[in-house]
Amino acid sequence: MNEILEHIIAKIQDGQTIDERALTSIVNHFNQGKPMDNRHTKRKIVSYFRYLQQKDRDTLEAMGVDEAIEDTLSKILKIKPQRTASGVATITILTKPWRCSSDCLYCPNDIRMPKSYMHEEPGAQRAELNFFDPYLQVSMRLKALEFMGHVTDKIELIVLGGTWADYPEDYQIWFTKEAFRALNEGARNDEHIRERRSYYENLGLSRHPEVNEERTQAMQKRIGSGELNYNEAVDEFYGKHPGWIEASSMQTASFDELVREQKINETADHRMVGFVVETRPETLNIKSMTTIRKLGATKIQIGVQSVQEEILRANNRNITLEKIKRAFTLLRIFGFKIHTHFMLNMYTATPESDKADYYEFVNNPAYLPDEVKLYPTSLVADTYLNAKYADGTWRPYTLEELIELLTYDTLITKPYTRISRMIRDISSKDILVGNTYSNVRQLVEKEINRRESPVEEMRFREIRLKKVKLEDLHLEVVPYTTNETREFFLQWVDEHNSLAGFLRLSLPNQDFIQEHLDELPVGLEEAMIREVHVYGKVEAINSMGENAQHIGLGKMLVAKAKEIAKEAGYKRINVISSIGTRKYYEHLGFKQHGLYQQAEL
Repeated sequence: MNEILEHIIAKIQDGQTIDERALTSIVNHFNQGKPMDNRHTKRKIVSYFRYLQQKDRDTLEAMGVDEAIEDTLSKILKIKPQRTASGVATITILTKPWRCSSDCLYCPNDIRMPKSYMHEEPGAQRAELNFFDPYLQVSMRLKALEFMGHVTDKIELIVLGGTWADYPEDYQIWFTKEAFRALNEGARNDEHIRERRSYYENLGLSRHPEVNEERTQAMQKRIGSGELNYNEAVDEFYGKHPGWIEASSMQTASFDELVREQKINETADHRMVGFVVETRPETLNIKSMTTIRKLGATKIQIGVQSVQEEILRANNRNITLEKIKRAFTLLRIFGFKIHTHFMLNMYTATPESDKADYYEFVNNPAYLPDEVKLYPTSLVADTYLNAKYADGTWRPYTLEELIELLTYDTLITKPYTRISRMIRDISSKDILVGNTYSNVRQLVEKEINRRESPVEEMRFREIRLKKVKLEDLHLEVVPYTTNETREFFLQWVDEHNSLAGFLRLSLPNQDFIQEHLDELPVGLEEAMIREVHVYGKVEAINSMGENAQHIGLGKMLVAKAKEIAKEAGYKRINVISSIGTRKYYEHLGFKQHGLYQQAEL
């Protein structure tokens, strides 16, 4: 391994540029004539380089590696750089299997997973390997990201697993506290990891997929035959298992315990700069959202799926449009970023009705999402949709229909909305009927480029890994109105409309605030910054760099937001800061005020 690393170092010292293609060429050259089980891989080189950095710096020095070359090597050997191109390192974890208060036609019923998830999905596999324990899941991902060469001092934590609000509050607190604890302890937690794994194993629980497949096979067949629904199976399988019962008694914590971990995280090596939970709109009210905010969440994912009531009813999605609209209003008043799930090709939908559905979603002031996952419906085992496919009343769209529909949706998406996904991570072998292409977004972008159509949607415009100079950017303000707020989307863009950073500012309707003043955590004449984000390769906290994150774009966005709010007559401005960004906003003049940080205008 020394030989190939020395070869790479020599090329760097000679001033040669080593990109992904050049690195692959070097690896292939050194692999000539080697047996398959002894070949070099980028992952092995990364592992060896990390070992030298941490355990054997004398060897690095002997190779002529100074600080500049070490930095260059770290960049060259980074695996999957796009994982941190948005400015943060993302960690996704799942809650344990639990009863769901809904039972939708299309939803998977995998007893090994929380409702709507399947055990072959990558995040689900990691969760099962870690007994769905948040401490173990976060620790595993943190180590994996560091192994791949990513900076991990700024973490966005995404908690998936069906409906967050369906879980007991003490479980929600414990789950969050343990995630914070894993970040706070970081690389010092090997002993705690072993202890926690042993705890579950001693209860008779397994982290091995083949064992869990055998244990759940009979129960899954009963779900598939219609003998049991998902909730009944969860009650019988988990609710009567002594090990799961004992684990549940451990999975509880108080807010005081959580607050202690949050305080530590303000200055930890791995700070939580974004915290996302997933739930359904009808579970959101002032009480539940106050709890979610106390946990430290800054973004909420909600399963909207459609804004046509007849389609929702046909798919057993028992919710009214009024409840969805109410959820959007409260989310904005509370300052949350609104990340929505929207489904195409649901039962009774057509490509034409789906176009009309999405058009309503991105144009009606009652909705106007910040972020969208656009999911085409896929047929998987043990769902009620199977009967609809069998009797011919539902069919999957063709690839051509799907690309046309997603292209249309992308082109009508507003400049303040980001389409984060166009497929789900369901394994192709689990999809009985429907789209199995993993590169749908690339096909859509290819079609958009073919048409030479202008795109306002955020993800399409992100600068991401490009270097940024301030003189190449200008600040645009995009105003729009929702049911109970005036919104301002502030964006740094270049001459090509590429997006380098943005801020979401909400000015709440004061009549609404007055009406609910005794219940809300916000007051009169208070504006709200709901999100500040600057793109670019992740730089370590307090470091300097050429990317957009370290040329003052965020600070200027906040200053402009204060100016707009003050001119509109607001006297104070709140920011829904994450635990890990509190220090940043303190430097900008914000002080802790209840569930937010606040500055006088």
